[in-house]
Formats: sequence, structure tokens, C-alpha cells
Amino acid sequence: MENRFGAKDVFFATAMLVLLAVLLTTMYMIDRQWEKLAQMQRSLSEQSGDIRYLRQSYADLQKQVASGALTTANPGVSASAGGKPSAFARSLAVSQRPDYAEGDWLVQAFGNSIKTITPLVSSDVYATQVQNYVLESLLVRDPQTLNWEGLLAGDWTVSDDGKRFVFRLRPQATFSDGKPVTAEDVAFSYAFIMDERIKAPRERAYYEKISSVKALGPHEVEFQFKEPYYNSLSLAGGLPVFAKHFYARFLQKPESFNQSKGILFGSGPYRLADPQNWSPDKGVIELERNPRYWGPVQPSFNRLVWKVIENETARLTSYRNGEVDVYSAQPREYKTNLLTDPQLMQHSYHYEYLPPTAGYRYIGWNESRNGEPTRFADRRVRQEMTYLVDKQRIVDEIMLGYGEPALGPFSPQSKQHAADLKPYGFHPDKARALLKEAGYADRNQDGVLEDAEGRPFRFELVYPQASEQYTTLALFLKDAYARAGVEMIPKPTEWSVMLDLLDKKDFQAIMLGWSGSLEGDLYQIFHSDQRKNNGDNFVGYSNPKLDALIEKARATVDENARMPLWREAERMIYQDQPYTFLTRGKSLVLVDKRMHNVEVLLTGLNISETPIGWYVPLDEQKYR
Repeated sequence: MENRFGAKDVFFATAMLVLLAVLLTTMYMIDRQWEKLAQMQRSLSEQSGDIRYLRQSYADLQKQVASGALTTANPGVSASAGGKPSAFARSLAVSQRPDYAEGDWLVQAFGNSIKTITPLVSSDVYATQVQNYVLESLLVRDPQTLNWEGLLAGDWTVSDDGKRFVFRLRPQATFSDGKPVTAEDVAFSYAFIMDERIKAPRERAYYEKISSVKALGPHEVEFQFKEPYYNSLSLAGGLPVFAKHFYARFLQKPESFNQSKGILFGSGPYRLADPQNWSPDKGVIELERNPRYWGPVQPSFNRLVWKVIENETARLTSYRNGEVDVYSAQPREYKTNLLTDPQLMQHSYHYEYLPPTAGYRYIGWNESRNGEPTRFADRRVRQEMTYLVDKQRIVDEIMLGYGEPALGPFSPQSKQHAADLKPYGFHPDKARALLKEAGYADRNQDGVLEDAEGRPFRFELVYPQASEQYTTLALFLKDAYARAGVEMIPKPTEWSVMLDLLDKKDFQAIMLGWSGSLEGDLYQIFHSDQRKNNGDNFVGYSNPKLDALIEKARATVDENARMPLWREAERMIYQDQPYTFLTRGKSLVLVDKRMHNVEVLLTGLNISETPIGWYVPLDEQKYR
């Protein structure tokens, strides 16, 4: 008996397909409607809260007027009582341009997955980029002049002894839920960071110089330092301000904060739609415009988006297709492929810059693992490992000239740098002599050195797996070390796993990079106190003389007296080589020409100025 697929069957199958399509479309539309309904519900809830707050504020204002506490002669706290420069001056000027318009999205890509964007808990530069749009501080630096300007604080004064700072907050400043930013929030922020139950060892290392932070009034806060400190204004003015009414709940269950992935709430120009439930599983971070932003000028973009695209080729493809607006290139592809691509250059600006805040790439030698000293605890071995690295060849052949060899933790453009230091250079003979002195020899003639106990000089080098340049560097280093009888095993590692290894100090050697600053503080990375818990001295380096020098430099307010101390500290680190300092690289960045007001300033590209860095004219916007 033969089965035939007749017209009735075709009709039935077609009807089923149509029904399925209608069902899927209906489900999608319902989902979208629920999403819109949730947004409307959130907006209505926010508006109700705003109305309640305005009613309460009006009632309070009436009471103040009735009591005589507020008159036209005493209008409250001035936002610029001391005539201090405002952080909004540049943004206000940009907003007056004829082609300026609000709207559109700025879409970027991260090269590594992000474990968490919760402040204090996070430890990578990607999370910091996101947080800087949401959290605000009392002061910020002008990216063009590097002078301090008032952000949440309109005015500030400093005592003659340099230990007492009083900031007067702008009374109009509010968090993204409309509640005011007060001196109590600033005092709470310090207390929250210093609470030992909160996972913030890096920040506590910075703020341990402060003895107290007190609210003197609703809009006046006092910072008292234990002793004079060269970076006091930066420390107090740069404190991220956490809303007490939002973050205080986590002191009841600190582990819920310490283990969180996406808790982020502040007073900045952008906000998370849901400030408590972002998850790295989403593979994207989206910030929306803060509709209540308190500043005199509103943020330019409706939305900021970061996509996690770990593969470099995929990131470039996304940029070519207009799916992301910024692309950070590697030297070889930049010089040989991108600059020579007329179609790409037609819609791209390109920038090459090495600011004084540029960081450095390094190999960190772990001196203690599982409570036992490693071979890298011997300074001669660390020096030998540096002598085997031809840094200039790395700059010339891998970086194609877009960089310079790194000598130590300070930029050559910095006053902290000891100009008399010369590169270690590539000296295999010196390296072999140091190895022999440290007791290493090829005892069984297998081409690999062994120590006195016969253990081969073999180690793993951990580095980010998604970076083509780190991979190229690792192969270069493997060959260089092999020539001296040292077997290096490359270990490309996923980013979140690397962070765990650093926290546990469970590695032999690691290749990473540190970002830079205008005046670096060596305490966080190289002071022996920071070997504890989750401090950033994860290589277990200790030098009591360096500790004392760092402490003295931090306590020296006079710059002319402080800089020689930093230079001497750099000389000590240069001798000890806790890191093999590799290179400082230029940033090679392509930006879609939709973006306007793109500038290279002293701190790099002005992408994150407050609250307007870049913008897109109305007729060029593509996300409506």
C-alpha cells in the first residue's frame, strides 16, 4: 500500500506552520508588552516617589521660612561659594554647539568577560569604566588641565596643617531615584568601605590615612586625616559616594554584597535599569540615561552599551559592521590592515597616543605559594629572568614601534621616575652567571637547568587567553627562556579564572598589565602589608626598606621633597625586580565618525567626560 502526500496534507501542514508563526509572534508581542508594562510601572513608581519627595521638601521649606531659618539673605548652601572651578564647564560649552543633540547610543566592546560590576568587589578596569558613569565623587580632575574641579562638592577648604578638609555639597545633587545626596551619604561611604566585613581590601589600603569622616550639616562634610598625606585632596575628593538608603542594607548581610554580580546605584548621569540584578550571563552591560540627573547639563547619549566579545577578530568584524563604535587595535593589524583599508578609514577617526597615565605590561614572579617560598623568592633569579627578555625587540617586532620598554612602575613622563635608570637590556651572559650563582646547572644534560636538588627550572606563565598580543608575547618569551635552559609553559587562562588565581595567589608567574595614574602610589602593589587577604601585592614581595620609603613618601606633602623619595623607591624596585617590567604601549583606537567632539587630552580620549564627552548630531543618529 502506497502512502501519498496529497493536497489536503499540504494545506494542513501550511496551516500548522502559519498557526505556529502566529503563536510565536503573539508570544513575542506579549513578552514585549509585559516589558513595556514593567517599564511603565517602574516609571510610575518613580514618579510617585518624586511627588512624595517634592511634597516633603516643600513642607520642610515652608517650616524653614516660617521659623526664619531660610530667607532671601540666607538662601542656604551656595554651590560655588568659594568660586571653585566647576566640572561642568566643558560639557556646557559643548552643549551650545550648533550641531549638538542628545540621543543615540554609544556601543563599545570588552575583550574579557566580566565577573562582577559591583563596586569595591570588582577588581578589573572594565568594571571601573562602567561604574564611573554611575557613581560620582566630590571632585574630579579636568582632563585637559588636570586641575581639581567640583562635582558633587561646589566648594571646599583645607586647614593650614593639611589634615582637615571640609567639602560643601551642591544642594541640588540627587541620586538616580531622586533622593538627595547628603553629607550623611559621604560619611556612610567611608564607613562602608572601611567595614572589615565588606570585601574592599584595596580601597581600605588607600583610605587608612583618614581618621574620620563626619557630617557637619546636611550639605557639609569633614574629612580628618591622621597625618599629612601628599594625596589627601585626591583621596577625600575622589571617594565614591554611595547612597546610604540603598547600600546600608548590605551591612546586615555583607556576604550578599561580597558575592554579588551586579549591584550598582549612584548619582551619575547613567544608571542600571535594575540596580541589583545585573548578571554576567547576559554578555552585555547596558546603562540608561538617568532621567533625574541633577547636573546643569544632561548626558548626551540615551544609552551606553558594552558587549563582551572576547575574540579579537570578532570585535573587529563588529566594528566594521557598525555594531560597535570604538575599536582598540593591536599594532600589527593597525599598521598593516586597518590604516591601509580605505573603506574602513572612510568612516573612522584613528588615534595613537601614549599619555602620562599610560600603564605598563609586566610579568609578576610569585615569591610564595601555599606558604612556601618559590624559586622566584631569590632576587638573582628574578634579575636573570629580566636579563633574558629583549624588550626593545618586543617593541620593534611585536609592537611595531608603537610603545617603549618599561623600566619600572613610573612613566618616563612622570616626575616620580628616576631618569638615571637604564634598561636592563638583553644580556644572556649576565643571566647565565646569575643562574649559576643561584645554584642552577644542566646536571643531566637534557637542555633544562636543575637546582641543587635536581628539580628542573620549569614554570607556568598564566596570561589572558583572549589576547592575541599576550599569546604572541608568551611564545616569544618561551623561546627566549628556552635558550638559557629555562622551560616556560604557556598557560592561557579565562579572565574570571585569572582573578581567582590572583586572589588565592595560586600561580607561579603571571603576565598582566597595570593602568597608570598622574602620581602613582606604590603602597597598593609593592608594600608588604598588601600581601594579606586580597591585597594587590599578589606576588608576595617584601622589602622592609622599601616599605619605610613608601610610607615616608606618602607622608611628605611638599612635592620637591617627595619626588626624590619616589625615585629612590623606584631604584629599589628596579634592583629587586619583583616584576619584569615589559613595555608601555600606545593606545591605537578607531572611532566611528558619527561621534563628535572626540579629543585626545592628557588623560587619553575624552569619552567619559562628565556628563558630555562625545555626542552624535541628530541627522547622524541611528538608535532612535
